[in-house]
Amino acid sequence: MPPAVRLLRAVAVAWLFALQGLAFAQLVPPPVIAAQAYLLLDVASGQVIAAENGDERREPASLTKLMTAYLVFAALRDKSITPSQQVPVSTAAWHAEGARMFVEPRKAVTVDELLRGMIVQSGNDASIALAELLAGSEAAFAEKMNAEASRLGLGNTHFENATGLSQPGHYSTARDLGRLSAALVRDFPEEYKLYSLREYRYNNISQSNRNRLLWIDPHVDGMKTGHTEAAGWCLIASAKRGDRRLLAVVLGAASDSARAAEAQKLLNYGFQAFDLVQLYPSEKPVSSLRVWKGEAKDVAAGFVAGKYVTLPKGAAEKLQLTMTATEPLLAPVTKGQLVGSVKISLEGNPVAEFPLVALADVSQANVLGRAWDTVRLWFR
Repeated sequence: MPPAVRLLRAVAVAWLFALQGLAFAQLVPPPVIAAQAYLLLDVASGQVIAAENGDERREPASLTKLMTAYLVFAALRDKSITPSQQVPVSTAAWHAEGARMFVEPRKAVTVDELLRGMIVQSGNDASIALAELLAGSEAAFAEKMNAEASRLGLGNTHFENATGLSQPGHYSTARDLGRLSAALVRDFPEEYKLYSLREYRYNNISQSNRNRLLWIDPHVDGMKTGHTEAAGWCLIASAKRGDRRLLAVVLGAASDSARAAEAQKLLNYGFQAFDLVQLYPSEKPVSSLRVWKGEAKDVAAGFVAGKYVTLPKGAAEKLQLTMTATEPLLAPVTKGQLVGSVKISLEGNPVAEFPLVALADVSQANVLGRAWDTVRLWFR
């Protein structure tokens, strides 16, 4: 995606995220959620359906391990490590506080086993061992985590460790955690399947996944729980019904059972009260724009990827679409170049804004053609 398109999308997303939850709450009020902060995200559209204190910085507890896993998945994709690779267990990993998978320095452990221990059992020892494998130390790995957070646009997130244990300067928000979860689902769909495992046995010790919704809701296939005294009881629940996926982020609930119940409320609300509507397919023209001083007089404009919006049920016919195009559009034009935007609103409330890009190249015309268009532009 060209830099200009990325910039426009980042600005539009930042602005619209702040408005969507409010607009939808006015149209279809969400249930009362007993948590310090929460957020409900539709993955395909990227829209926030409901949120409360979504940008409040809070301790993420073991939800931190989503970023640890993201970096490990990336290393596996890039083949800098392998699933069967033996990982040395340091004293720091062996004596990790909190939840553990019970690795031992004298017992061989693989990357694949550590991933399951971290994801299913929420093992802090597994998280530290993986961090040391990728960066040499947990502190150095935290720097990698923060660099990746910046790349993903997580502007209210900062990591100090790979586990989520309480530490000054270690924080995130419901919105950032939702974005991180969506990125993990999008970028690593095969690896994501690990989050649906209900149990894992290592070192003759079986531990169950702490995500209760894996047993309660057949549509839930992930993602991660977290708990510390400061963070409260936290859960990111991911559910897919048909082709549609929602992510519910619940931070600071009162108990293990409460975080599951509140996440279930959010998921039911999102699936029952809203629809996902595809507006435009990818790489298909939605408009033809006039090009000046070019070999061709116009260029097809559309979108890099298919565009979806999340709407209250029955509201699709009430959508209002407004297209803004670059004027005048001068050759040369390159495929993927930003040439305008399409704004979507519902009953006066902004819903989405998509960058419009050129779907083909248009070279400059010869000297005579450019001169003729220059004259014509004077009299427009």
